[in-house]
Amino acid sequence: MTDALPPSGSGRSDLRQYYRSAWLRLRDGFPLEPLQAQVAAVVQEHPEYHALLEGEDALTREFQPALGEANPFLHMGMHLALRDQVATDRPKGIRRLHERLSARRGGTHEAEHAMMECLGMALWEAQRTGRFQDEAAYRDCLKRLLNR
Repeated sequence: MTDALPPSGSGRSDLRQYYRSAWLRLRDGFPLEPLQAQVAAVVQEHPEYHALLEGEDALTREFQPALGEANPFLHMGMHLALRDQVATDRPKGIRRLHERLSARRGGTHEAEHAMMECLGMALWEAQRTGRFQDEAAYRDCLKRLLNR
């Protein structure tokens, strides 16, 4: 079992192996490095992904969004990205928005699921235009979630 964080620019299977390893280490009661603990915590909150991560095809399986299949690695990665944004309060004010959404949605996990819509749109727009993420537009999208 590989436990080291894959180097930047690693392939998809290396990243998936990191998720798998973190989960298996938590499941089996082995100590975790801080980043492994963060990944394992997100996996633990998604019991629907446990069987996938415990199987061998986790590293190679293709997910078909056109057929309604969500990519669990993308989903969990977005949780981690949001948690990092909240921890660093970047973009400015996201921590407070997260707190307010968490209170309204019944918890941080539920708030993150709502916030993923905005994060996904912001990332898609940045990729489409070839520019950095528009933090103001992203923040505005998050604020609109408070009114739903």
